[in-house]
Amino acid sequence: MHTPTFQTPPPSTTFTRLSYPAPHVLLVTLSRPRQLNCINGAGNQELHDVWSWMDAEPSLRVGIVTGEGRAFCAEWDQMQSSRSQSKPRTLSFGGLSRRRGKKPVIAAVNGIAHGGGCEMIANCDIVLASPSAVFALPEVKRGVVAIAGALPRLARAIGRMRAMEMALTGRNVGAEEAKAWGLCNAVCQKDGDGLAVEGGVVQLAVRWAAEIGKNSPDSVVVSKEGVELGWEGIGVEEGSQKLIDGLWKKMDGGENMMEGIRAFVEKRNARWVDSKL
Repeated sequence: MHTPTFQTPPPSTTFTRLSYPAPHVLLVTLSRPRQLNCINGAGNQELHDVWSWMDAEPSLRVGIVTGEGRAFCAEWDQMQSSRSQSKPRTLSFGGLSRRRGKKPVIAAVNGIAHGGGCEMIANCDIVLASPSAVFALPEVKRGVVAIAGALPRLARAIGRMRAMEMALTGRNVGAEEAKAWGLCNAVCQKDGDGLAVEGGVVQLAVRWAAEIGKNSPDSVVVSKEGVELGWEGIGVEEGSQKLIDGLWKKMDGGENMMEGIRAFVEKRNARWVDSKL
């Protein structure tokens, strides 16, 4: 486990555990296993604060979110589910479902991802799944609606028909089917007994996050923003120009850009500095 030095202290947490498995990587573990990692209002605020801190902390470059036990996040908390949905949530579910963050977040889906859990992964930047992962939007079975951002995002990510299938039937979608649909990037391998190998989905996510963490932190931030502009439905030329006029101008000619060019010419690994974007 990596021991980082922060410019700002991490927020205190009650419902989650924070750890640092590799340089520049934050691992957030939902830690309510008896409740299948259901998140209440206080938990949503806590996670919102964690992701805001990650974006502001220069030493961190990528986050991972996973669950403790057999669930990633099974549903919303009973207290929250009993409340009227007449007013939309002001905070995104798990601080993620409506997040437009600066730094990428990888979902390491270790098990059940229902309701709010599925809304969270629909807006993560990369989704990795264990063989036992199950995705679903069961809200229609409960007489409510997935209003925390998943519906329009799923339509863009997996297509209208598949999004309709998930939203209108509420059925479970297994890991391999989710991968075929484009709902997740990869599924952990299994051994001969059908068990996940290579340390499981969290270790797979750590490896992916470490690869991201080795790259220029400025380039990662600006590249993520470029993809987000397309995700939000802006035209190609409009999105490209907005990126050039915005974050690109801030990194153009900067220390990390110059270091990347020097390292390439000198045939060595780049020595990045923390992003100032």
